[in-house]
Amino acid sequence: MRYHFFLLFILFSVFGFSQKSKVDFKAIEKSLKKTDSPYNYEKLIFKYKGYPKSLDSIESQYLYYGRNFRNDKITTSDDRFKNLAEAFKQNSFEECIKQGKALYDKDPTNLDILLILLRAYDSTKDGNNFMHHLTQFRSLADGIKSSGDGKSEKTAYLVNSVGDEYILLNILNIGKDYTRGSKPSKDGMYDIWEKEGNKIYIKVLYLELTN
Repeated sequence: MRYHFFLLFILFSVFGFSQKSKVDFKAIEKSLKKTDSPYNYEKLIFKYKGYPKSLDSIESQYLYYGRNFRNDKITTSDDRFKNLAEAFKQNSFEECIKQGKALYDKDPTNLDILLILLRAYDSTKDGNNFMHHLTQFRSLADGIKSSGDGKSEKTAYLVNSVGDEYILLNILNIGKDYTRGSKPSKDGMYDIWEKEGNKIYIKVLYLELTN
């Protein structure tokens, strides 16, 4: 979904550095389902939707990486998302908002959906909704950036999908002058982006739901 790079420089021009913290996928999966956990999914989503500025980087990690353990997420291969993407390509921003809101209700931490809604609200000059979703987007991006420093396999940035990887590449200002190498792992794929001896490690996760 490369057409979503339209305002990433605006989105992240004021971003700072995040405190790094190791992502514990087992803890995330367990806590999201546990009703008495402070990281229970419904509790975090309530906070995310109502006052996203209040989310810290750990809560953002639980929301972002927690998508891997949900069976109701919307992927880019879903026909509903393809319809939304087509409306976006046609610059039908009112239709983007209509479809995007419906998909957001089902999968509120989907970065691709958030990006399309941001462009649609920006184009229709709806500043309130634009800023609200921008804050949500930044919170999730902060969760990604806090997953590592990208300097080695052990400290690679972790992303849920290839699409999210390209979003991160734009955040990091990694462009076409970098070359990519790949290396498989048991639960994902490492992509190593290199330029003049400088390497950035990003791991695309392939996680599975457990019973």
